[in-house]
Amino acid sequence: MSKRPLMLILLATALLAAACSSGGGETSGFRPIEDILTTEVAIVPDSSGTTATLSVDTSIPVACAVIYGEDGSFGQLAVDSDMQGGAHENHGPLLTGLEPDTEYQYILQGSDTEGNVYRSEVMTFRTPVASANPLGTNIAPESTITGVSSEFSSSFGAAMAIDGNRGTEWSSAGDGDEAWIELDLGAPRTLTGVAFRTRSMSDGTAITETYTVTVDGTVYGPFPAGDQPAMFDSPVTGQIVRFDAETTSGGNTGASEVEIYTG
Repeated sequence: MSKRPLMLILLATALLAAACSSGGGETSGFRPIEDILTTEVAIVPDSSGTTATLSVDTSIPVACAVIYGEDGSFGQLAVDSDMQGGAHENHGPLLTGLEPDTEYQYILQGSDTEGNVYRSEVMTFRTPVASANPLGTNIAPESTITGVSSEFSSSFGAAMAIDGNRGTEWSSAGDGDEAWIELDLGAPRTLTGVAFRTRSMSDGTAITETYTVTVDGTVYGPFPAGDQPAMFDSPVTGQIVRFDAETTSGGNTGASEVEIYTG
């Protein structure tokens, strides 16, 4: 097991145990998290209603975690996605395993380097009704990976970019603008669009800003990376699809998901 998963498991276990020992929504023994917040807590759900990103900044470095569930028993936990597994001030844990059109309860917690735990009251958010993607179906999870520029470790392997889980990531080993991943769809397919959901680090590195897509030797783009898929001007037919980082903030660039759509 790599150091990062171990650190995240230890953090998750400690914070979840603290939540359970305090009796759910009670905050006895914790400091108010409002004391260290410098921005409002924002939760941005994906249009599918199955994931959501919590965004917040703190005045001091803390290791951040979100305990969440459909009721006061919670049962799920999300932590900052950071290979360093340490404390920082900009937080964006990804909440996965959500159901569309459902209300969730959550508690936001942060632990600093002196052992203080900051904690919110129980708050709520609601996922949206799932909306159909106008580009069609993402077939990347059905593909085979035929090449990748590099992999940071087995915990950040290329397969993480097509597993349909935005809570996992493919990371290159410091490839920056030279990061790439290639997929074989198994047979020629008619493609309507693509997406490159970039990974990022709390220090501002590893962010892919734009990328190109090569389908059977023809290059398309560059397209902006992020949560919004890019539509081809007209349908493209091909079998071998390669994503190349075009402009990035450098470092261990990669993606939580690359997506290939067919109508």
